[in-house]
Amino acid sequence: MSDNIIGAAPKRIDGRLKVSGAAPYAADHLPEGTAFGYGVFSTIASGEITRLSLDEARRSPGVIDIFHHDNFPDLHRSPASFAEGNMVEETRLPFEDNRIYYAGQFVALVVADTFENARAAAYKVKVEYSESEAIANLDQGVAAHGTEAGSSEHSRGDPASAFDGAAQRIDVTYTTPVETHNPMEMHASVAQWHDGQLIIYESSQGVVMQKGALSKIFGLTPDRIRVESPFIGSGFGSKLWMWPHAVAASAASREIARPVQLVVPRAQMFTTTGHRPETRQRLRLATDGNGRLVSLRHDSINTTSFTDRYVETCGSVTKSLYHCDNLSISHATTRVNRGTPTSMRAPGAAPGLFALESAIDEMALKAGVDPLAFRLNNYAERDESLDLDFSSNHIVEATRRAAERFGWQDRNPEPGSMRDGNEIVGYGMAACNWEALKFGCEARVSLRADGSAYVTCATQDIGTGTYTIVAQAVSDVTGLPLERITVRLGDTSYPEGPLSGGSWATATTLPAVAEATRNAIDQLKSYAVSSRGRFSGVDAGELGFENAQLVHNGERIDYVDILSAQRLASADGRAKTSGADNEYSYRSFGAHFVEVRWDPGISRLRVSRVVSAIDVGQVINEMTARNQVEGAIVMGLGMAHFEATEYDHRDGRPVNNDYAEYVVPVHADQPELDVILLDYPDYQFNEFGARGIGEIGTTGLAAAVANAVYHATGKRVRDLPIHKEKLMDDIPEARSA
Repeated sequence: MSDNIIGAAPKRIDGRLKVSGAAPYAADHLPEGTAFGYGVFSTIASGEITRLSLDEARRSPGVIDIFHHDNFPDLHRSPASFAEGNMVEETRLPFEDNRIYYAGQFVALVVADTFENARAAAYKVKVEYSESEAIANLDQGVAAHGTEAGSSEHSRGDPASAFDGAAQRIDVTYTTPVETHNPMEMHASVAQWHDGQLIIYESSQGVVMQKGALSKIFGLTPDRIRVESPFIGSGFGSKLWMWPHAVAASAASREIARPVQLVVPRAQMFTTTGHRPETRQRLRLATDGNGRLVSLRHDSINTTSFTDRYVETCGSVTKSLYHCDNLSISHATTRVNRGTPTSMRAPGAAPGLFALESAIDEMALKAGVDPLAFRLNNYAERDESLDLDFSSNHIVEATRRAAERFGWQDRNPEPGSMRDGNEIVGYGMAACNWEALKFGCEARVSLRADGSAYVTCATQDIGTGTYTIVAQAVSDVTGLPLERITVRLGDTSYPEGPLSGGSWATATTLPAVAEATRNAIDQLKSYAVSSRGRFSGVDAGELGFENAQLVHNGERIDYVDILSAQRLASADGRAKTSGADNEYSYRSFGAHFVEVRWDPGISRLRVSRVVSAIDVGQVINEMTARNQVEGAIVMGLGMAHFEATEYDHRDGRPVNNDYAEYVVPVHADQPELDVILLDYPDYQFNEFGARGIGEIGTTGLAAAVANAVYHATGKRVRDLPIHKEKLMDDIPEARSA
């Protein structure tokens, strides 16, 4: 591979389309005759619909039809299987029955000639309910019906006995609230039918998976469905799987024989398109007299819905990050009246590492060891949960480099001892960790007679820069400049590609693209050595390919000349690659160091500085990689300080389901960010040595903030988010102020 394009920082090849407004997002597709849908959503969290009054709505201008339980086609459920390629998170079909399971559930859909008319009519639909008592939160769920055992449990040794006999012990509980994804682009579907075939433009992180689910739901063969998602305004996991609005739009379009656009309102993106569930996590840790872990238990409970089961695997990192012979993790769920949860950036690991890395800090302090030294002394050298070596692990170097850059050596360990004017300064740290995954992928590459390359794959670019790194992979193999490479993604008519989630798209897609490119070059060579070729009679294996030229014994011929000489349009290659093997444990590693400042006189808490060192293998594009980590850090700050979807404990209804009251970090909240990318290629994982980077920056960040807050204030906050109100009572200056 060449060294000049892989690891460089070229600008995004799709950037001009986005900044000029030319990039088409799902709702921008408006086929001729498009009608518009607007949902009617439940105002209760538990009960049944007893009556729908539709007459006034039907008389509204422009109304075409109103769909509900008694006026909706009979559809099938998807098996919701990841392995079969038809995964959905909410298996219940829209309007399947009159039962209400959560506030904000679809109860009807008005379709009209304009968006405004559809919305106006939807407001006129009157719904009467028989309301039942709602189970509004985790505590109520556990009290009402207990818990159900989850999945991904792990144990080794005898953690209970080791805990009882240890020199130092802690037993602490942490909680995290519901977080809602809230991508800027709202969920949207534009569906149309032609001769029994469905075409749907969707804001989707997984067009292939959605095609599989729609195939099952509508009873069609997959070749009769096409899902397109060329550009996505992010998703953070909420757009991995199909939600009820896409089914409703598709069914309505077929019924009225017109295209239908359906955009989910912001308020309902808090209810019917997933969220990170609420968690309660108990951590029991113990050390010997030398500060080495001898027992670690991590038991978590998360909320799930009454219609489906979602397990937040909070212990997914705990089982392998630290060396400990006696360890157990367990996951459990409890059902509440909320919509079905789903993956949110770093699912499991983000809330799990908040708890684990907070507990590691508490354990270090109990053992009388500096938190940095404690981690360095306890990091695992191999994956003890799988009994496998890590394919590549530079967490010690990452931790040391970040600590040095941050200035950890200047930290006074006494809480509240570091001051700068009116502000108390706190230093905190945490490890970050995420699994490295890859799956099967197909790609097609054409080397065209006009001197360009054309690449297709049915993966998606969710705003992370996939278009650009795919072009970089083709450039790396061919030597073509990026401006001569066209990349097309997000369309199920292309070769089958992976979901854009779990930080696996890069590691999955690039090897397939590179192999397809090499196969196109092989076809080109076969043309060159044919009877009419420029290298007729030469063995194809003797030909080289450099800088878009075939090379033999010092002679160089541009591939365009090879094609033109035979009046050929292109040389084409297709490839299909497989997923990861089980020879190693594949993970990414890193560490966050955080500075917080607390002014007790005015009760102001802020994160002022973050230094993060990340070990994710080969960095493909330095600019987009750094951007991913920085964005993940900011999302972690949101988790630590701001984000919590709140529900009325009396009736289970969300009370801050809008951007005005669901608080996320804004420009004024941004700290100074310093990201160190270690850049050690992991060639055990794939030919590019690249592991995923989108998730890891979020993991551990909330714990680093919480640990810094403790250092500044002496207050250990175990319940996110860390609002200043949780600090004020225990600070003398705040009380006097």
